[in-house]
Amino acid sequence: MRQADVTRNTLETKISVRINLDGTGAAELNTGVPFLDHMLDQIARHGVIDLAIHCDGDTYIDDHHTVEDVGITLGQAFAKALGDKKGIRRYGHAYVPLDEALSRVVVDFSGRPGLHYFVEYTRARIGNFDVDLAREFFQGFVNHAGVSLHIDNLRGDNAHHQCETIFKAFGRALRAAAEVDPRLAGVVPSTKGAL
Repeated sequence: MRQADVTRNTLETKISVRINLDGTGAAELNTGVPFLDHMLDQIARHGVIDLAIHCDGDTYIDDHHTVEDVGITLGQAFAKALGDKKGIRRYGHAYVPLDEALSRVVVDFSGRPGLHYFVEYTRARIGNFDVDLAREFFQGFVNHAGVSLHIDNLRGDNAHHQCETIFKAFGRALRAAAEVDPRLAGVVPSTKGAL
């Protein structure tokens, strides 16, 4: 059962995450940040991951704590759901276009956190969403899921399209990396024998 329930409560946010890595892409999302909900829906649908996330955060200050802490909690849920990582493919990548925008995301469930993020947005905000927060989300995820993550927006004129291609590609890369490989049943995909 590759599922996990994680809660994280601080003075800034109260978050619950429920995840099923072998789901159908169903999503129940209520973070208090509508654009973040839209991006999380991309992860669920394109990763074919069932995802339920609820957050009560201090958005009266700004959206920073909510976005970062949702990334942290989702990363914790992934780590818990994958367990010892036996039998997974480990690596995943995806290229995703949306009209003029194109992004590439590559992930390695290595056990070592590392984010390499190369995105130059064409504007600073998408509606009310500060585009700098996308990086904060991914940094939180990486630190707590223990993954190496490379994100490159290769082109794009519309910031919404740029961001959406990143989250869609992230979902697809996660799906590929977390997928069970029948040829690796019960085997950790590492020459070290552990990840």
